[in-house]
Amino acid sequence: MRYELLKLMDGREVFSGGLAGRKLLTALIDATPPLKEPTASFLDFQGVKVATSSFLREAIIGFRDYARRSLANVYPVAANLDPVVLEELEFFLQARNDVFWVCDVDAHGQASGARLVGDLDPAQRSTFETIRELGSVTAPELAARFPDERIGPTAWNNRLSSLAAKGLVVERKAGKTKSFSPVLETA
Repeated sequence: MRYELLKLMDGREVFSGGLAGRKLLTALIDATPPLKEPTASFLDFQGVKVATSSFLREAIIGFRDYARRSLANVYPVAANLDPVVLEELEFFLQARNDVFWVCDVDAHGQASGARLVGDLDPAQRSTFETIRELGSVTAPELAARFPDERIGPTAWNNRLSSLAAKGLVVERKAGKTKSFSPVLETA
């Protein structure tokens, strides 16, 4: 799924202010159909020259947080960011100790250069890197794989769930167990 933000913002190339961010958040929610399968939802910044932290907080982080609470299969990803917009997003995320997927998306919807911007604490970073390495993992698998760390399945599940809440990994229920995999492949 792809949202052309320039169109949703009536062609304006400068995105500023919390009020404008909340208006875009409303438009994103209205434009999002219910999905049956986990789907990367690209917030396409193509043509956007400036986006302020207050705008990003309300629109982009707001949409990610709304999606993680209310749209189980929607995983927002920021795409095609101008270097100035990317710098502002990165600065904003680091100040919040938060993280977000970014990538480039071509005209056919193919993602490339996927990476995380912002900060994860060391435990979250290590857990994310393990998920990325393995492709898909469950909490009991992590507990068995790292017995020396003396972290039980419940603690691993908490770490995995916190990454899912940030929209970094897809959470799939399989019986009583949940498996987790990266939303995008990282470069």
